[in-house]
Amino acid sequence: MNRPPMALATAKRAQVMRPSRQIAAYILGGIVAPAIVWSLIRGIAIDAPIALITLAHIFVANMVVWYTLSRLRTYARARLLSYVLPVNLLVFGAIFAANALLRETMSYSLYLSCLGGSVVLSYLVTARIRHANPKLRHIIIPFGDIGEVLRNQGFVQVDKAAELKDLIAGRKITGSIVADLHHDHSPEWERLLAAAALRGVPVYHYRLIEEALTGEVRINHLRENDLGSLIPNTAYRSAKRIFDVVLVLVLSPLLLLTSALIALAIRLDSPGKVLFFQERIGYRGDPFRMVKFRTMGEREVAETTDAQRDDAITQDDDQRITRIGKFMRKTRMDELPQAWNVLIGDMSWIGPRPEARQLAEWYEGEIPFYTYRHIVRPGITGWAQVNQGHVADIDSIQQKLRFDFFYVKNLSLWLDILIGLKTFRVIIGGIGAK
Repeated sequence: MNRPPMALATAKRAQVMRPSRQIAAYILGGIVAPAIVWSLIRGIAIDAPIALITLAHIFVANMVVWYTLSRLRTYARARLLSYVLPVNLLVFGAIFAANALLRETMSYSLYLSCLGGSVVLSYLVTARIRHANPKLRHIIIPFGDIGEVLRNQGFVQVDKAAELKDLIAGRKITGSIVADLHHDHSPEWERLLAAAALRGVPVYHYRLIEEALTGEVRINHLRENDLGSLIPNTAYRSAKRIFDVVLVLVLSPLLLLTSALIALAIRLDSPGKVLFFQERIGYRGDPFRMVKFRTMGEREVAETTDAQRDDAITQDDDQRITRIGKFMRKTRMDELPQAWNVLIGDMSWIGPRPEARQLAEWYEGEIPFYTYRHIVRPGITGWAQVNQGHVADIDSIQQKLRFDFFYVKNLSLWLDILIGLKTFRVIIGGIGAK
């Protein structure tokens, strides 16, 4: 399926420091320099067997760190500097754990030295790319619908064909051309767009650029040109299901211990059941029972549709939330039992957040194409959750849906990694909790 281009500013700034130069910087700053300093301090030759084995692991770690950060830059709303340390720690930690399982001999002091060098180098490279200003000139063709987002991005609007022809002939377009490619342009303008492409100037449909800049997909008509393919990445969905199950099994000892402590705290805090079950709409529109830790006091709710729907909506400073419930919602620890839903296939770790049946039926009646979000398994965390937080009103749900469609369209390992990193930031900061 079609993948939107990089957010233009980030993508073109990256040209200031080409990939080959970035790799060279990682080798020098993340491997060679720390290794020389380590050798001088420890008095061990760099070509010693233990050093060579360790440096081989460090080289792999640095390349994975570089590649991961470079892929994360392709997405909007990626606070890259805040992800430098977590990515380095995760990559170096994973390779260290694998080495420990295989019981290979390595120098831990050299490994830690190069980890420090990689972190510093990662910050320097990311900051360089983020703050570079190569004076690009992006061109908008103002025919058809080019949206409001691009008008506020500093793009240059060209109204006359002769002006665009001169820019193309003089190779004065250092950025890209953005147009409504669904519009019925005159033959003259179509020839100019073709000529620009032949000269190597990227020509994008404005929707793709909006998506890359905002992290949202706006849909007016459910058609292939909007979503690339109505069936998201099939191969990755299968691999993702395997990963979901494996991760639940690996984390199960920690999840069981933590859940036992939380259950005890809930019992001591307020009367009622420890777990809360609610019917949600999930994969392919099928209902399922989602389980959470109870965060509200138990209450009687009338059987009417309006009463059930109002009870499903959490308000700001909701008085129904218990003391321990406020803490669990802020840290998202009330979601831990949903690992069971992940294990049995109702949910995934990452995906669009499932809504209560009453709310889903309401939204479906008010919002076109709402049910399309059910084409992937719902998640404990998701793209909308980490960018928008908890919402329930129709206007906010419209934006949430655009985030969900972006996730469905761009379903990939790298987007899931970004969401995972953002989730840690959300948990630490308590952002978007109610």
